[in-house]
Amino acid sequence: MKRILVAGIGNIFFGDDAFGCEVAAELAKRPLPDGVTVRDFGIRSYDLAYAIMDDYDATILIDASPRGETPGTIYLIQPEINIDPAKNKLDEGIDEVVNAHSMNPVRALQLVRSLGGKPREVYVVGCEPAVLEREDGEMRLSAIVRAAVTPAVEMIEKLIADLRAGRSAKFSAGKNSCDQTSQPSEII
Repeated sequence: MKRILVAGIGNIFFGDDAFGCEVAAELAKRPLPDGVTVRDFGIRSYDLAYAIMDDYDATILIDASPRGETPGTIYLIQPEINIDPAKNKLDEGIDEVVNAHSMNPVRALQLVRSLGGKPREVYVVGCEPAVLEREDGEMRLSAIVRAAVTPAVEMIEKLIADLRAGRSAKFSAGKNSCDQTSQPSEII
């Protein structure tokens, strides 16, 4: 049985930055296969790092991901980790301390490595945010990002099924689906 961690990331006080938290909450309401754990880590980078080290076969991070596309665009990315040590972003800024009051997935992965862990397969399901700071002070997603929650949940369910079946995940940028042409992986 493949063990998979699905990790919601984000700050509920910053509008669309709560995307990962909202998707994790929706996914947790659905029946999940044995071996799949869904948790909302919010901004708790230390908790995320220690969870990743808990011998999961794959980790799916859910986060707001500003990449310059139309707000509400969903991304599925498989970062390539440890490919070329000379270009590995996990080795950059390693002396910086992980901030316990904010979440940076790269810093969390750096912490995993510094503690002797080795993340296995890592995927990021991200959404292009529209609003990160609300002038009205309300804690809610923008309408366009709220509309991306269900497609993101469905994308993650398909990714989980593919990973459990040993199939390669098919990636898409901005198609709100895993069934499109593969997007190049990002090296971190």
